[in-house]
Amino acid sequence: MMDDSSTRRHVSEGNHLGYVRSESMDSTGHPSAARSCSGLSRRSSRHSSRGSISMSREMGDSILSSMRHSLQSADQLLGDTDSSVLAQVIDSGDRVLVLEDYANEDTANILDQHKIGPLPDDTAKQICGNSSHGTGLPVPETSVDPKHASSSIKVEQYTLSRRLDYASYLIHLATFGFFGVFTRYGLQKLFGPGCLELTSNQSPLYLDLPSNMLGSFLMAWFGIIFKTDIRHISDHLIVGITTGYMGCLTTFSGWNQAMISMSSKGHWAYAIAGILLGIFIVNESIRVGAETGERLRSCILKCIKENSSIGSKCVWENLRVDTRTKHYVIIVVMMILLSFLWVLSIVLAAIKLGSLTDGAVLWLGCSVAPPGVWLRWYLARLNGQGIGKQRSLKWLPIGTLAANVLAAGIMAALAVTDKAVNTKQSTAVLNGIQFGFLGCLSTVSTFVAEIYAMRSSGQIGRAFVYATATFMLSFMLGTLVYSVPVWVKHYQ
Repeated sequence: MMDDSSTRRHVSEGNHLGYVRSESMDSTGHPSAARSCSGLSRRSSRHSSRGSISMSREMGDSILSSMRHSLQSADQLLGDTDSSVLAQVIDSGDRVLVLEDYANEDTANILDQHKIGPLPDDTAKQICGNSSHGTGLPVPETSVDPKHASSSIKVEQYTLSRRLDYASYLIHLATFGFFGVFTRYGLQKLFGPGCLELTSNQSPLYLDLPSNMLGSFLMAWFGIIFKTDIRHISDHLIVGITTGYMGCLTTFSGWNQAMISMSSKGHWAYAIAGILLGIFIVNESIRVGAETGERLRSCILKCIKENSSIGSKCVWENLRVDTRTKHYVIIVVMMILLSFLWVLSIVLAAIKLGSLTDGAVLWLGCSVAPPGVWLRWYLARLNGQGIGKQRSLKWLPIGTLAANVLAAGIMAALAVTDKAVNTKQSTAVLNGIQFGFLGCLSTVSTFVAEIYAMRSSGQIGRAFVYATATFMLSFMLGTLVYSVPVWVKHYQ
Protein backbone atom coordinates (compact mmCIF):
# COMPACT_ATOMS: atom_id res chain seq x y z
CA MET A 1 0.00 0.00 0.00
CA MET A 2 1.42 3.36 -0.98
CA ASP A 3 1.84 6.13 1.58
CA ASP A 4 0.14 9.51 1.05
CA SER A 5 3.20 11.30 -0.32
CA SER A 6 3.76 8.63 -2.97
CA THR A 7 0.12 8.79 -4.00
CA ARG A 8 0.24 12.58 -4.33
CA ARG A 9 3.37 12.28 -6.43
CA HIS A 10 1.74 9.89 -8.86
CA VAL A 11 -1.37 12.03 -8.98
CA SER A 12 0.66 15.13 -9.78
CA GLU A 13 2.62 13.30 -12.46
CA GLY A 14 -0.51 11.78 -13.89
CA ASN A 15 -2.13 15.19 -14.20
CA HIS A 16 1.05 16.62 -15.62
CA LEU A 17 1.13 14.09 -18.44
CA GLY A 18 -2.53 14.40 -19.20
CA TYR A 19 -3.35 10.83 -18.12
CA VAL A 20 -6.47 11.84 -16.22
CA ARG A 21 -9.17 13.74 -18.03
CA SER A 22 -11.02 16.05 -15.64
CA GLU A 23 -14.61 15.72 -16.85
CA SER A 24 -16.83 17.91 -14.71
CA MET A 25 -20.03 16.00 -15.43
CA ASP A 26 -18.86 12.71 -13.95
CA SER A 27 -21.62 13.08 -11.36
CA THR A 28 -24.19 12.24 -14.02
CA GLY A 29 -22.69 8.81 -14.41
CA HIS A 30 -20.72 9.61 -17.54
CA PRO A 31 -17.84 7.06 -17.42
CA SER A 32 -15.17 9.40 -18.75
CA ALA A 33 -12.87 8.88 -15.79
CA ALA A 34 -13.12 5.12 -16.12
CA ARG A 35 -12.18 5.34 -19.78
CA SER A 36 -9.21 7.51 -18.80
CA CYS A 37 -7.96 4.76 -16.54
CA SER A 38 -8.22 2.15 -19.29
CA GLY A 39 -6.09 4.30 -21.56
CA LEU A 40 -3.27 5.13 -19.15
CA SER A 41 -0.65 2.94 -20.74
CA ARG A 42 -1.42 4.12 -24.29
CA ARG A 43 -1.47 7.89 -23.79
CA SER A 44 2.18 8.05 -22.79
CA SER A 45 3.17 7.14 -26.36
CA ARG A 46 1.17 9.83 -28.20
CA HIS A 47 3.44 12.43 -29.76
CA SER A 48 1.11 13.88 -32.39
CA SER A 49 -0.07 17.49 -32.32
CA ARG A 50 -3.66 16.43 -31.59
CA GLY A 51 -2.49 14.41 -28.62
CA SER A 52 -0.40 17.30 -27.39
CA ILE A 53 -3.33 19.68 -27.66
CA SER A 54 -5.49 17.29 -25.66
CA MET A 55 -2.75 16.89 -23.09
CA SER A 56 -2.37 20.65 -22.70
CA ARG A 57 -6.10 21.08 -22.24
CA GLU A 58 -6.26 18.32 -19.64
CA MET A 59 -3.36 19.89 -17.76
CA GLY A 60 -5.15 23.23 -17.89
CA ASP A 61 -8.39 21.67 -16.68
CA SER A 62 -6.54 20.07 -13.77
CA ILE A 63 -5.03 23.43 -12.82
CA LEU A 64 -8.41 25.16 -13.01
CA SER A 65 -9.92 22.40 -10.87
CA SER A 66 -7.22 22.87 -8.22
CA MET A 67 -7.63 26.66 -8.32
CA ARG A 68 -11.32 26.24 -7.54
CA HIS A 69 -10.67 24.39 -4.31
CA SER A 70 -7.63 25.67 -2.47
CA LEU A 71 -4.35 27.46 -2.85
CA GLN A 72 -2.56 24.47 -1.35
CA SER A 73 -3.84 21.95 -3.90
CA ALA A 74 -3.03 24.29 -6.79
CA ASP A 75 0.45 24.87 -5.43
CA GLN A 76 1.05 21.12 -5.13
CA LEU A 77 -0.14 20.49 -8.67
CA LEU A 78 1.93 23.29 -10.17
CA GLY A 79 5.04 22.28 -8.28
CA ASP A 80 5.98 19.74 -10.96
CA THR A 81 4.35 21.53 -13.88
CA ASP A 82 6.16 23.64 -16.46
CA SER A 83 5.64 27.35 -15.80
CA SER A 84 4.42 27.86 -19.37
CA VAL A 85 1.27 25.86 -18.69
CA LEU A 86 -0.12 28.38 -16.21
CA ALA A 87 0.41 31.22 -18.69
CA GLN A 88 -1.85 29.36 -21.16
CA VAL A 89 -4.59 28.24 -18.77
CA ILE A 90 -6.86 31.25 -19.35
CA ASP A 91 -6.11 32.07 -22.99
CA SER A 92 -3.63 30.21 -25.19
CA GLY A 93 -4.75 31.66 -28.50
CA ASP A 94 -4.42 29.41 -31.54
CA ARG A 95 -3.61 26.10 -29.87
CA VAL A 96 -3.08 24.32 -33.18
CA LEU A 97 -0.42 26.71 -34.43
CA VAL A 98 1.24 27.06 -31.04
CA LEU A 99 1.46 23.44 -30.07
CA GLU A 100 2.42 22.02 -33.44
CA ASP A 101 5.56 24.15 -33.39
CA TYR A 102 6.98 22.50 -30.30
CA ALA A 103 4.57 19.77 -29.24
CA ASN A 104 6.83 16.86 -30.11
CA GLU A 105 9.84 18.47 -28.48
CA ASP A 106 8.09 19.36 -25.24
CA THR A 107 6.21 16.06 -25.02
CA ALA A 108 9.41 14.11 -25.49
CA ASN A 109 11.18 16.20 -22.86
CA ILE A 110 8.36 15.70 -20.35
CA LEU A 111 8.26 11.96 -20.89
CA ASP A 112 12.03 11.70 -20.71
CA GLN A 113 12.24 13.72 -17.49
CA HIS A 114 9.61 11.75 -15.62
CA LYS A 115 10.16 8.33 -17.25
CA ILE A 116 6.78 7.08 -16.12
CA GLY A 117 5.75 3.67 -17.30
CA PRO A 118 2.47 1.85 -16.79
CA LEU A 119 1.27 2.45 -13.24
CA PRO A 120 0.43 -0.40 -10.88
CA ASP A 121 -3.23 -1.34 -10.66
CA ASP A 122 -3.70 0.06 -7.17
CA THR A 123 -2.06 3.36 -8.11
CA ALA A 124 -4.21 3.66 -11.22
CA LYS A 125 -7.32 3.16 -9.12
CA GLN A 126 -6.19 5.87 -6.70
CA ILE A 127 -5.57 8.26 -9.58
CA CYS A 128 -8.95 7.47 -11.06
CA GLY A 129 -10.51 8.10 -7.69
CA ASN A 130 -9.00 11.58 -7.70
CA SER A 131 -10.01 12.27 -11.29
CA SER A 132 -13.41 13.38 -10.03
CA HIS A 133 -11.65 16.29 -8.37
CA GLY A 134 -14.01 19.19 -8.58
CA THR A 135 -17.19 17.15 -8.12
CA GLY A 136 -16.50 15.32 -4.89
CA LEU A 137 -18.26 12.26 -6.29
CA PRO A 138 -16.94 8.69 -6.64
CA VAL A 139 -16.04 7.40 -10.07
CA PRO A 140 -17.48 4.05 -11.12
CA GLU A 141 -14.88 1.31 -11.18
CA THR A 142 -14.24 -0.77 -14.24
CA SER A 143 -13.24 -4.38 -14.54
CA VAL A 144 -12.57 -4.34 -18.26
CA ASP A 145 -9.74 -6.57 -19.36
CA PRO A 146 -6.86 -4.43 -20.69
CA LYS A 147 -6.70 -6.66 -23.77
CA HIS A 148 -10.25 -5.64 -24.63
CA ALA A 149 -10.06 -2.10 -23.30
CA SER A 150 -10.17 -0.57 -26.75
CA SER A 151 -13.60 -2.03 -27.38
CA SER A 152 -15.01 -0.29 -24.30
CA ILE A 153 -13.75 3.13 -25.28
CA LYS A 154 -16.21 5.37 -27.04
CA VAL A 155 -15.30 6.36 -30.57
CA GLU A 156 -13.58 9.74 -30.63
CA GLN A 157 -15.74 12.67 -31.62
CA TYR A 158 -15.57 14.10 -35.12
CA THR A 159 -12.94 16.80 -35.56
CA LEU A 160 -12.92 19.49 -38.22
CA SER A 161 -10.07 19.96 -40.63
CA ARG A 162 -7.45 22.46 -39.53
CA ARG A 163 -8.64 25.25 -41.82
CA LEU A 164 -12.30 24.79 -41.01
CA ASP A 165 -11.51 24.54 -37.31
CA TYR A 166 -9.55 27.79 -37.55
CA ALA A 167 -12.42 29.49 -39.40
CA SER A 168 -14.91 28.30 -36.78
CA TYR A 169 -12.85 29.90 -34.03
CA LEU A 170 -12.71 33.19 -35.93
CA ILE A 171 -16.48 33.15 -36.51
CA HIS A 172 -17.24 32.46 -32.86
CA LEU A 173 -14.80 35.13 -31.68
CA ALA A 174 -16.25 37.85 -33.93
CA THR A 175 -19.89 36.97 -33.21
CA PHE A 176 -19.51 36.93 -29.44
CA GLY A 177 -17.29 40.00 -29.72
CA PHE A 178 -20.20 41.98 -31.14
CA PHE A 179 -22.31 41.21 -28.09
CA GLY A 180 -19.42 42.21 -25.84
CA VAL A 181 -19.17 45.60 -27.55
CA PHE A 182 -22.94 46.12 -27.27
CA THR A 183 -22.85 45.34 -23.55
CA ARG A 184 -19.91 47.68 -22.92
CA TYR A 185 -21.63 50.52 -24.75
CA GLY A 186 -24.85 49.98 -22.78
CA LEU A 187 -22.99 50.03 -19.45
CA GLN A 188 -21.21 53.24 -20.44
CA LYS A 189 -24.53 54.92 -21.19
CA LEU A 190 -26.21 53.56 -18.05
CA PHE A 191 -23.56 54.50 -15.50
CA GLY A 192 -22.03 57.43 -17.38
CA PRO A 193 -22.80 61.15 -17.42
CA GLY A 194 -25.93 60.70 -19.53
CA CYS A 195 -27.86 58.63 -16.97
CA LEU A 196 -26.78 57.62 -13.46
CA GLU A 197 -23.66 59.83 -13.58
CA LEU A 198 -21.61 57.44 -11.44
CA THR A 199 -18.64 57.17 -13.81
CA SER A 200 -16.69 59.49 -16.08
CA ASN A 201 -13.21 59.74 -17.56
CA GLN A 202 -12.52 62.73 -15.33
CA SER A 203 -12.59 60.76 -12.07
CA PRO A 204 -10.98 57.60 -10.63
CA LEU A 205 -14.29 55.86 -11.36
CA TYR A 206 -13.54 55.80 -15.07
CA LEU A 207 -16.18 55.23 -17.74
CA ASP A 208 -15.36 51.56 -18.44
CA LEU A 209 -15.19 50.50 -14.78
CA PRO A 210 -18.67 48.83 -14.72
CA SER A 211 -17.93 46.76 -17.83
CA ASN A 212 -14.52 45.75 -16.47
CA MET A 213 -16.15 44.69 -13.20
CA LEU A 214 -18.84 42.65 -14.94
CA GLY A 215 -16.36 41.09 -17.36
CA SER A 216 -14.01 40.06 -14.55
CA PHE A 217 -16.89 38.57 -12.58
CA LEU A 218 -18.13 36.59 -15.58
CA MET A 219 -14.60 35.50 -16.47
CA ALA A 220 -14.39 33.76 -13.09
CA TRP A 221 -17.57 31.88 -13.94
CA PHE A 222 -16.94 30.92 -17.53
CA GLY A 223 -13.14 31.12 -17.72
CA ILE A 224 -12.38 29.21 -14.51
CA ILE A 225 -15.32 27.56 -12.76
CA PHE A 226 -17.46 26.37 -15.68
CA LYS A 227 -14.74 26.28 -18.34
CA THR A 228 -14.31 22.51 -18.34
CA ASP A 229 -18.07 21.99 -18.36
CA ILE A 230 -18.58 24.24 -21.38
CA ARG A 231 -15.61 22.69 -23.16
CA HIS A 232 -17.38 19.36 -22.76
CA ILE A 233 -19.93 20.80 -25.19
CA SER A 234 -17.67 22.71 -27.58
CA ASP A 235 -14.16 24.16 -27.60
CA HIS A 236 -15.28 26.87 -30.01
CA LEU A 237 -18.05 27.92 -27.63
CA ILE A 238 -15.75 28.44 -24.64
CA VAL A 239 -13.31 30.47 -26.74
CA GLY A 240 -16.18 32.58 -28.06
CA ILE A 241 -17.50 33.28 -24.57
CA THR A 242 -14.20 34.00 -22.81
CA THR A 243 -11.91 35.49 -25.46
CA GLY A 244 -14.74 36.84 -27.61
CA TYR A 245 -17.47 38.15 -25.33
CA MET A 246 -15.61 38.83 -22.06
CA GLY A 247 -12.52 40.07 -23.87
CA CYS A 248 -14.56 42.64 -25.83
CA LEU A 249 -16.75 43.52 -22.86
CA THR A 250 -13.69 44.67 -20.93
CA THR A 251 -11.02 47.07 -22.16
CA PHE A 252 -7.62 47.93 -20.77
CA SER A 253 -6.78 50.66 -23.30
CA GLY A 254 -9.80 52.79 -22.33
CA TRP A 255 -8.87 52.49 -18.66
CA ASN A 256 -5.25 53.43 -19.33
CA GLN A 257 -6.18 56.36 -21.57
CA ALA A 258 -8.53 57.81 -18.97
CA MET A 259 -5.70 57.82 -16.43
CA ILE A 260 -3.27 59.37 -18.93
CA SER A 261 -5.77 62.09 -19.80
CA MET A 262 -6.16 63.06 -16.14
CA SER A 263 -2.41 63.01 -15.52
CA SER A 264 -1.78 65.23 -18.55
CA LYS A 265 -4.07 67.82 -16.97
CA GLY A 266 -2.15 67.68 -13.70
CA HIS A 267 -4.59 65.44 -11.83
CA TRP A 268 -1.95 62.91 -10.83
CA ALA A 269 -3.72 61.97 -7.59
CA TYR A 270 -6.85 61.02 -9.55
CA ALA A 271 -4.78 59.03 -12.05
CA ILE A 272 -2.95 57.02 -9.37
CA ALA A 273 -6.19 56.50 -7.45
CA GLY A 274 -7.88 55.31 -10.64
CA ILE A 275 -5.18 52.69 -11.24
CA LEU A 276 -5.03 51.41 -7.66
CA LEU A 277 -8.78 51.49 -7.09
CA GLY A 278 -9.43 49.93 -10.49
CA ILE A 279 -7.07 46.99 -9.99
CA PHE A 280 -8.50 46.38 -6.52
CA ILE A 281 -12.10 46.38 -7.80
CA VAL A 282 -11.51 44.02 -10.73
CA ASN A 283 -9.49 41.64 -8.53
CA GLU A 284 -12.33 41.56 -6.02
CA SER A 285 -14.80 41.06 -8.85
CA ILE A 286 -13.07 37.92 -10.10
CA ARG A 287 -12.66 36.63 -6.55
CA VAL A 288 -16.36 37.08 -5.79
CA GLY A 289 -17.17 35.55 -9.17
CA ALA A 290 -15.05 32.49 -8.39
CA GLU A 291 -16.69 32.00 -4.99
CA THR A 292 -20.26 32.42 -6.22
CA GLY A 293 -19.57 30.37 -9.34
CA GLU A 294 -18.21 27.47 -7.30
CA ARG A 295 -21.27 27.52 -5.04
CA LEU A 296 -23.56 27.58 -8.05
CA ARG A 297 -21.65 24.74 -9.69
CA SER A 298 -21.86 22.65 -6.54
CA CYS A 299 -25.62 23.19 -6.39
CA ILE A 300 -25.99 22.20 -10.06
CA LEU A 301 -23.93 19.04 -9.59
CA LYS A 302 -25.94 18.17 -6.49
CA CYS A 303 -29.19 18.56 -8.38
CA ILE A 304 -27.87 16.47 -11.26
CA LYS A 305 -26.77 13.75 -8.86
CA GLU A 306 -30.15 13.66 -7.11
CA ASN A 307 -32.11 13.66 -10.37
CA SER A 308 -29.71 11.60 -12.45
CA SER A 309 -31.36 9.22 -14.87
CA ILE A 310 -30.77 7.72 -18.28
CA GLY A 311 -32.85 10.49 -19.81
CA SER A 312 -30.84 13.32 -18.28
CA LYS A 313 -27.58 11.70 -19.37
CA CYS A 314 -28.83 11.45 -22.93
CA VAL A 315 -29.89 15.09 -22.90
CA TRP A 316 -26.44 16.17 -21.71
CA GLU A 317 -24.67 14.03 -24.29
CA ASN A 318 -26.89 15.43 -27.05
CA LEU A 319 -25.57 18.91 -26.27
CA ARG A 320 -22.05 17.95 -27.32
CA VAL A 321 -20.94 19.18 -30.71
CA ASP A 322 -19.26 15.92 -31.66
CA THR A 323 -20.65 15.02 -35.08
CA ARG A 324 -20.06 16.33 -38.58
CA THR A 325 -23.67 17.53 -38.89
CA LYS A 326 -23.61 19.45 -35.60
CA HIS A 327 -20.32 21.13 -36.48
CA TYR A 328 -21.54 22.30 -39.86
CA VAL A 329 -24.93 23.47 -38.56
CA ILE A 330 -23.27 25.56 -35.84
CA ILE A 331 -20.82 27.07 -38.31
CA VAL A 332 -23.57 27.99 -40.77
CA VAL A 333 -25.78 29.54 -38.07
CA MET A 334 -22.92 31.50 -36.54
CA MET A 335 -21.77 32.66 -39.97
CA ILE A 336 -25.26 33.95 -40.83
CA LEU A 337 -25.48 35.79 -37.49
CA LEU A 338 -22.00 37.27 -37.93
CA SER A 339 -22.75 38.44 -41.48
CA PHE A 340 -26.00 40.07 -40.37
CA LEU A 341 -24.40 41.91 -37.45
CA TRP A 342 -21.39 43.03 -39.45
CA VAL A 343 -23.36 44.28 -42.47
CA LEU A 344 -25.85 46.03 -40.18
CA SER A 345 -23.01 47.73 -38.30
CA ILE A 346 -21.32 48.97 -41.48
CA VAL A 347 -24.58 50.32 -42.95
CA LEU A 348 -25.63 52.08 -39.75
CA ALA A 349 -22.11 53.43 -39.23
CA ALA A 350 -22.20 55.04 -42.69
CA ILE A 351 -25.63 56.54 -42.02
CA LYS A 352 -24.80 57.81 -38.54
CA LEU A 353 -21.43 59.26 -39.58
CA GLY A 354 -23.06 61.09 -42.48
CA SER A 355 -25.46 62.90 -40.16
CA LEU A 356 -23.22 62.75 -37.07
CA THR A 357 -26.13 61.50 -34.99
CA ASP A 358 -25.99 59.59 -31.73
CA GLY A 359 -24.80 56.01 -32.17
CA ALA A 360 -22.12 56.72 -34.76
CA VAL A 361 -19.37 55.67 -32.34
CA LEU A 362 -21.18 52.45 -31.45
CA TRP A 363 -21.80 51.25 -34.99
CA LEU A 364 -18.39 52.28 -36.27
CA GLY A 365 -16.86 50.54 -33.27
CA CYS A 366 -18.80 47.36 -34.08
CA SER A 367 -17.61 47.56 -37.69
CA VAL A 368 -13.95 47.44 -36.66
CA ALA A 369 -14.35 45.17 -33.61
CA PRO A 370 -13.71 41.75 -35.25
CA PRO A 371 -10.14 42.55 -36.38
CA GLY A 372 -9.38 43.68 -32.82
CA VAL A 373 -10.49 40.45 -31.17
CA TRP A 374 -8.84 38.35 -33.89
CA LEU A 375 -5.52 40.11 -33.37
CA ARG A 376 -5.72 39.65 -29.60
CA TRP A 377 -6.49 35.96 -30.03
CA TYR A 378 -3.55 35.61 -32.41
CA LEU A 379 -1.22 37.37 -29.95
CA ALA A 380 -2.42 35.05 -27.18
CA ARG A 381 -0.48 32.22 -28.86
CA LEU A 382 2.64 33.88 -27.41
CA ASN A 383 1.47 33.10 -23.87
CA GLY A 384 3.75 30.55 -22.30
CA GLN A 385 6.29 30.64 -25.16
CA GLY A 386 8.90 32.68 -23.32
CA ILE A 387 11.38 35.18 -24.72
CA GLY A 388 14.29 34.35 -27.02
CA LYS A 389 15.77 31.00 -27.95
CA GLN A 390 16.11 30.05 -24.30
CA ARG A 391 12.41 30.72 -23.76
CA SER A 392 12.99 32.62 -20.56
CA LEU A 393 10.05 34.04 -18.59
CA LYS A 394 7.74 31.29 -19.84
CA TRP A 395 5.43 32.01 -16.91
CA LEU A 396 4.68 35.50 -18.31
CA PRO A 397 1.56 35.84 -20.53
CA ILE A 398 3.47 37.78 -23.17
CA GLY A 399 0.61 37.73 -25.66
CA THR A 400 -1.85 39.42 -23.31
CA LEU A 401 0.82 41.89 -22.21
CA ALA A 402 1.65 42.78 -25.83
CA ALA A 403 -2.01 43.25 -26.74
CA ASN A 404 -2.67 45.61 -23.83
CA VAL A 405 0.49 47.67 -24.28
CA LEU A 406 0.03 47.90 -28.06
CA ALA A 407 -3.58 49.00 -27.70
CA ALA A 408 -2.64 51.58 -25.07
CA GLY A 409 -0.01 53.12 -27.36
CA ILE A 410 -2.32 53.27 -30.38
CA MET A 411 -5.12 54.68 -28.22
CA ALA A 412 -2.89 57.53 -27.09
CA ALA A 413 -1.80 58.23 -30.67
CA LEU A 414 -5.42 58.46 -31.84
CA ALA A 415 -6.27 60.74 -28.92
CA VAL A 416 -3.49 63.15 -29.94
CA THR A 417 -4.65 62.99 -33.56
CA ASP A 418 -8.17 63.85 -32.46
CA LYS A 419 -6.94 66.92 -30.60
CA ALA A 420 -4.80 68.01 -33.57
CA VAL A 421 -7.54 67.65 -36.22
CA ASN A 422 -10.39 68.68 -33.92
CA THR A 423 -13.43 68.22 -36.20
CA LYS A 424 -16.71 66.51 -35.32
CA GLN A 425 -16.44 63.89 -38.02
CA SER A 426 -12.83 63.02 -37.25
CA THR A 427 -13.68 62.81 -33.57
CA ALA A 428 -16.49 60.35 -34.27
CA VAL A 429 -14.29 58.21 -36.52
CA LEU A 430 -11.35 58.13 -34.13
CA ASN A 431 -13.58 57.48 -31.12
CA GLY A 432 -15.20 54.61 -33.02
CA ILE A 433 -11.80 53.04 -33.72
CA GLN A 434 -10.79 53.49 -30.09
CA PHE A 435 -14.04 52.04 -28.82
CA GLY A 436 -14.23 49.11 -31.22
CA PHE A 437 -10.85 48.00 -32.54
CA LEU A 438 -8.68 49.01 -29.57
CA GLY A 439 -11.34 48.18 -27.01
CA CYS A 440 -11.43 44.62 -28.36
CA LEU A 441 -7.66 44.38 -28.84
CA SER A 442 -7.04 45.07 -25.16
CA THR A 443 -8.67 43.16 -22.32
CA VAL A 444 -9.06 43.35 -18.56
CA SER A 445 -10.91 40.07 -18.03
CA THR A 446 -8.07 37.89 -19.32
CA PHE A 447 -5.46 40.10 -17.63
CA VAL A 448 -7.08 39.87 -14.20
CA ALA A 449 -7.81 36.14 -14.64
CA GLU A 450 -4.12 35.50 -15.29
CA ILE A 451 -3.25 37.44 -12.13
CA TYR A 452 -5.84 35.44 -10.21
CA ALA A 453 -4.37 32.19 -11.53
CA MET A 454 -0.89 33.19 -10.38
CA ARG A 455 -2.13 34.22 -6.96
CA SER A 456 -4.19 31.04 -6.54
CA SER A 457 -1.13 28.93 -7.33
CA GLY A 458 0.92 30.72 -4.68
CA GLN A 459 2.97 32.76 -7.16
CA ILE A 460 2.24 36.14 -5.55
CA GLY A 461 5.52 37.67 -6.70
CA ARG A 462 4.93 36.81 -10.33
CA ALA A 463 1.41 38.20 -10.15
CA PHE A 464 2.74 41.49 -8.78
CA VAL A 465 5.49 41.69 -11.41
CA TYR A 466 3.04 40.95 -14.24
CA ALA A 467 0.48 43.53 -13.07
CA THR A 468 3.16 46.18 -12.47
CA ALA A 469 4.82 45.58 -15.83
CA THR A 470 1.50 45.88 -17.66
CA PHE A 471 0.55 49.17 -16.03
CA MET A 472 4.04 50.68 -16.15
CA LEU A 473 4.67 49.87 -19.81
CA SER A 474 1.19 50.95 -20.90
CA PHE A 475 1.16 54.15 -18.89
CA MET A 476 4.69 55.17 -19.85
CA LEU A 477 4.14 54.48 -23.55
CA GLY A 478 0.78 56.23 -23.51
CA THR A 479 2.22 59.23 -21.66
CA LEU A 480 5.09 59.49 -24.12
CA VAL A 481 2.78 59.34 -27.13
CA TYR A 482 -0.01 61.48 -25.71
CA SER A 483 1.23 63.91 -23.11
CA VAL A 484 4.39 65.15 -24.82
CA PRO A 485 2.55 66.44 -27.95
CA VAL A 486 -0.18 67.87 -25.73
CA TRP A 487 2.32 69.76 -23.63
CA VAL A 488 4.39 70.90 -26.61
CA LYS A 489 1.51 71.94 -28.86
CA HIS A 490 -0.69 73.11 -25.98
CA TYR A 491 -3.74 71.21 -27.16
CA GLN A 492 -6.85 71.87 -25.08
